[in-house]
Amino acid sequence: MHLKALELAGFKSFADKTVVEFNRGITSIVGPNGSGKSNILDAILWVLGEQSYKNIRAKESSDVIFSGGKNKKAKSMAEVSLIIENEDRYLDIDFSEIKITRRIYKNGENEYFINNRKARLKDINNLFM
Repeated sequence: MHLKALELAGFKSFADKTVVEFNRGITSIVGPNGSGKSNILDAILWVLGEQSYKNIRAKESSDVIFSGGKNKKAKSMAEVSLIIENEDRYLDIDFSEIKITRRIYKNGENEYFINNRKARLKDINNLFM
């Protein structure tokens, strides 16, 4: 099992779709203060089902949705996907690559997906048990 990539769209400071690839070995994320480094960790926690917004440095669910900026409009939803290479079948699912996605809308509604198929948070938790 290997964390392959993280896709963010409309999550916190990531207004546009952004893909962070994690190659085997050591990956480091560097940048100046305010560039979104901590938001990457928050995104990983969030996509895996973090329910306490305090743990991802937010007061409420709408705080994770990009709220607009200098030349960018606010987004109506946020989506984060975690892509895991599973060729060794470490996770008990018959796919060599697993994409776990969480989406939230302005009204607070959350959706979870495993390989683009609607799932429950319980299904994601069971996958990692």
